[in-house]
Amino acid sequence: MARVVIDARESGTSTGRYVDKLIENLHQLKPVLEIMVLTKTPRVDFIKQAAPSFEVMESNFKEFTFSEQLGFNSQIKKLKPDLVHFTKTEQPVLYRGKVITTIHDLTTARERNPAKNRLVFTVKQWVYRWVIKKVAKKSEILITPSNFVKEDVAQYANVNPEKITVTYEAADKIANPPEPLSQAVNRGFLLYVGRPTPHKNLQRAVDAFAIVKKDHPTLQFILAGKFDANYQLLKDYSDQRIIRGLVFTDFVSEGQLRWLFEHAKVYVFPSISEGFGLPGLEAMSHGLPVAAANASCLPEVYKDGAIYFDPQNPEDIAAKISQILDNPKLATDLKTKGARVAASYSWERMAKQTLEIYNRALNAK
Repeated sequence: MARVVIDARESGTSTGRYVDKLIENLHQLKPVLEIMVLTKTPRVDFIKQAAPSFEVMESNFKEFTFSEQLGFNSQIKKLKPDLVHFTKTEQPVLYRGKVITTIHDLTTARERNPAKNRLVFTVKQWVYRWVIKKVAKKSEILITPSNFVKEDVAQYANVNPEKITVTYEAADKIANPPEPLSQAVNRGFLLYVGRPTPHKNLQRAVDAFAIVKKDHPTLQFILAGKFDANYQLLKDYSDQRIIRGLVFTDFVSEGQLRWLFEHAKVYVFPSISEGFGLPGLEAMSHGLPVAAANASCLPEVYKDGAIYFDPQNPEDIAAKISQILDNPKLATDLKTKGARVAASYSWERMAKQTLEIYNRALNAK
């Protein structure tokens, strides 16, 4: 029986949702393979519960470190796998066995992070760019979450697009009971969920919010996510411009997130660089109308389930948000179409496609 190793070191993170759902749904397919999952210590029990017939091993090698390049490489080699699935770009470049790699997007290769030390970040970014090209060439098959990323990777790494397979992700409704967020009870609000790094384009979204508030003075804009250095930069920016009504929640529970999705007026997704755009799809699955950037993969993934704006233009962002706020029929239409779009994606289908990729790679000479 062929042995497949899955790198699940990202399990439990926002980007790790992909590998968690892959493992859970792959296990339900009962593959005729010996599957070994490598994950960090805090996630071992979670993976064992999600996939009790898979072997789960601790692997605490941090990404972008020498220990990843040397220690992780050594750990994998000792397992003698027939195939390794690296579920992110970061991996031991010296590993010589048969590999498939999931590349979620090229954001890290292109975008700056002002909250990081500039010199250190620049060096890491240069290394990351080199790793992407190396990985793209050595992998038997590449997986991307959208056609946009497929074409982007093919061009960036100079590889044949036929080497790349798209497996769309999916969105789940949150099962936890809704928990009201005290700052937003009985208040109308816009919602954004996620990180505040520059490519998320939140500064322009905040500028747009200031415009919308002229006609909706009691409206709030809730920014849900861990309050880090980049959120502090955004808060400083809004304070300087005296933009009132922003709510920085810091970490929210699953129940609070469900409540926010169910009670917001509009989900605002201004990002200019995404691989799939899962938060907007999650908003749709909860019946929340979405206003999204007409950029990267978002029109491909959201189809007619969202209204689109020019992400470089705060006036246009504001105009599209206002259209939803001021037109109940449009809001209802977007809820219906968005729910239909969200339901068209399936983690089970993604896992079946990935299993087919495993078999194709294993049978390749």
